[in-house]
Amino acid sequence: MSDRIFGVVGILLAIGFAFAALAIEESFLSDAVGPKAFPLIIAAILGLSSLAIALKPDASPAWPSLGRLAEILAAAVVMILYAELLPELGFIIATCFAAGYLTWRLGSGFLASVATGVGTSVGIYVIFHLVLGLSLARGPLGF
Repeated sequence: MSDRIFGVVGILLAIGFAFAALAIEESFLSDAVGPKAFPLIIAAILGLSSLAIALKPDASPAWPSLGRLAEILAAAVVMILYAELLPELGFIIATCFAAGYLTWRLGSGFLASVATGVGTSVGIYVIFHLVLGLSLARGPLGF
């Protein structure tokens, strides 16, 4: 029963996401695909996978323990904080902390998580900002 509820919630989320994507205003200078394409693709994938879960639920789903649910909630809080602090801290600093924390909670050691956070944030910055020329959030240090 819980899988069906999860699937229906996912379908409702996909519908809401699609409506939000359709509300995006297009500029007269947009490309042929437009800004709505990627969010609509994500909504379609979410809707189809949620439909599959709702139609064919697991016979006996295994729920995570209370400690594991707390870790999932903490990861969600980290992602919300990441989105909120990105404009203030900048891309490199915010991504470093978020990626470092998430890899630490996935089982990496502390030093490996710090290295992963730094490597991920700097690597993405180099590729997206320096190579592709895309604009990323600037932090207090100017990058």
